[in-house]
Amino acid sequence: MLKSISQVAAGWLRSLLTLGVSALVSTTAFAAELKYSIATDFFEPNPDHKPLGPCHGGVVLDRAGNIYVTTDTERGIVVFSPKGRFLRAFGPTRIHGLEVRKEKGVEYIYGARPTDHEVVKLRLDGEQVWAIHFPPEAGIFKDADGFKPCAVTVAPDGSIFVADGYGSNFVLKFDKDRKFVKAFGGPGQEEGKFNTCHGIGLDTRQRRPLLLVCNRNSNRVEHWDLDGNFVRVIQKDLRMPAAVHIRGNYAVFPELQGRVTVLDKAGKIVAQVGDNPNEKQRANFGLPQDQWKDGICNSPHGASIDKDGSLIVTEWSQFGHLHKFARVK
Repeated sequence: MLKSISQVAAGWLRSLLTLGVSALVSTTAFAAELKYSIATDFFEPNPDHKPLGPCHGGVVLDRAGNIYVTTDTERGIVVFSPKGRFLRAFGPTRIHGLEVRKEKGVEYIYGARPTDHEVVKLRLDGEQVWAIHFPPEAGIFKDADGFKPCAVTVAPDGSIFVADGYGSNFVLKFDKDRKFVKAFGGPGQEEGKFNTCHGIGLDTRQRRPLLLVCNRNSNRVEHWDLDGNFVRVIQKDLRMPAAVHIRGNYAVFPELQGRVTVLDKAGKIVAQVGDNPNEKQRANFGLPQDQWKDGICNSPHGASIDKDGSLIVTEWSQFGHLHKFARVK
C-alpha cells in the first residue's frame, strides 16, 4: 500500500491536533525534484518467525535486488527479496557500515565491525575472504582496541579506505593487498578534520573519483581525494549524516536525527523524506514500536537506492525498523 508523503504528514498532524499536542513541522526550503511515496508493510515483520532485532548497521542491495540488512543478533545479516520477503540469514553479527562490490563477475560484501575491531570481506554466502585489523605501523593506536571502524569503501584500483569513526577519527588507506598506506584527517571540528567519520563511499560522478565522507557529528558531508586531501564540504547543517549510498546521479544520506536526504551530483538537495518533528524520537534506539508512524523516521542509520530509484532505509533501533520510500515518476 502506498501513501504520499503529504498524506502521511497531514494525517499525523491531524492526530497531534486531536490529542491537543502542538508541534513544529519543518518546511522545506528547496523545490523537491524527486518524489516518493510510503510503501507501508513492505518488509516481512518477523523474518523466519523471529523479530528482526537490534540494528546498528546498514542496508545494501545485490545486483538481483535482494536487500541485505545487518543486525546485532546471532543471525547476522538478514536478506529480503526485492518484494520484502525473508529469504535467509548469514554471516557475522555486528556489521556496521557495508557495501557490495562486484569483482571479476562476483559480488562481495565489505563490512566494518567496530566492536570487533576489524573490516571483513565476505562472499554472499557469508564465507569470509579476509579481515583487516589495526595497523600498528600507522602510529595512531595504543592497541587493537583503539581500532573501531564504522565504514569501508574501495577505489577503482582496489585501494581500501576505512573510516575509523568510533576510534581514531582518521580515514585509513590500504592498498589492494591490504598493506597500510596512510592515515588522514584526524579529530577536530574544522574543515579537514573529522568529528566521527561515520560513513564513506566512492563517488565516481565527478571528473575524478573522490571519497564522499559523512562527518557525522559535524553535521556535514564532504569530498576528499584518493590521496587523503580535503576537497570541499558538499552540504552542511544536516542532522548527523550516518551513511551514504550512490546510484546514478543521486546519493542518499540517512540522518540519525530523524530524516533522510537525497543529493544530486552537484551536492544540491533534491529530496528529504521521513522528517520527524518530534525531537524526543530522533536518535532513539529504544523508541517503542507503538510510537512508530508510517513514513516517519526516528533514527535512520543505513540507506540504499534500488534500481527503480526507491529508498530502502534501516534504523538504529532495538527492535529493527525498516522503510521503503518508493520513487514516484
